[in-house]
Amino acid sequence: MTLAPVMEQRRGRLSLNRTAVLAAGVVILFAVYVLLGSYTVTIPDFFRILAAHLTGGEKIPGASFIVMENKLPRAVIGTMIGLAFGLAGALFQTMLRNPLASPDVIGISYGASAAAVIAIVIFGASGAVVSGAALAGALAVAGLIYAISAGGALRGTSRGSAAGNRLVLAGVGIAAALHAVVNFLMTRADIRTAADALVWLNGSLNSANWDRAGVLFFALVVLIPAVAVIAGPLRILELGDDAAAGLGVRVNASRLALVIIAVTLAAVATAAAGPVAFVAFLAGPIARRFTGKASLPASALVGALIVLAADYFAANLAPLLLDGTVLPVGVITGALGAPFLLWLLVTANRKDA
Repeated sequence: MTLAPVMEQRRGRLSLNRTAVLAAGVVILFAVYVLLGSYTVTIPDFFRILAAHLTGGEKIPGASFIVMENKLPRAVIGTMIGLAFGLAGALFQTMLRNPLASPDVIGISYGASAAAVIAIVIFGASGAVVSGAALAGALAVAGLIYAISAGGALRGTSRGSAAGNRLVLAGVGIAAALHAVVNFLMTRADIRTAADALVWLNGSLNSANWDRAGVLFFALVVLIPAVAVIAGPLRILELGDDAAAGLGVRVNASRLALVIIAVTLAAVATAAAGPVAFVAFLAGPIARRFTGKASLPASALVGALIVLAADYFAANLAPLLLDGTVLPVGVITGALGAPFLLWLLVTANRKDA
């Protein structure tokens, strides 16, 4: 009996230490992203460039532009969208106790994609308007999915709750319908407009700039503390609705707050860079296996690592292999996510057997 608290403390310290390793990995990969690649920058030159940019001093021709207008904003946005997607996926998967319940699987990213493609193809929008449309589309589809799943729950045995399986199935159905809408719009668009929409649909950091970084930063300043506040009820919800209600948690209100926060995280990340595939889906399970327990900070850090590593490969290594072709980051993360999804399904089937 006395060993249980000791073992729990050891697991907690191990999880904390491994989360610190993930944080160090993000810092190292961020530095590699900015300093190395197709154009390398020394550490002294980087700080000279940064100081000149902040103080208005003398710039290094060429290098200042590449670092401050391309590499650094791209790395900053990549890190922030990775954190946002990782947190969003972990919130959904933990709340619903379903590893498939991530924003890109249950249709929220498709909502953003459909709204953005409508803005591009029908209204000829670009830039901030497309990002705003994507944000609105993600929130609208999330509300529809929640309403459908909650309505089904109210008619069933689990009153007042949006059951995990019901929410996932509702999301998959809506995602299929939105995918058809996107395909139809792409067939009606001219070649140039379709090309612009296709780049956005794949998820790309090619258009990263400081304006988008600023908007995303202020969104995360609000959302990350909200995640910290809701983390306590989330841990209790893992015990089940009845147990959580018995411990004084307002189940429906807590779940709705969790959905709003998770959807907004996914929506602002999608609005900044497009629907970068499978980051939200991958981050939580990988973090759980690395730290030994479900961890929101670890999931966020894994999301940042995935995006930074994938975009570094897409921007610097893929052109060497593909005759100069720079791939969108979503192509790389999609290639990683598909086999992981199949592996997850296979291992789940073995456990069930």
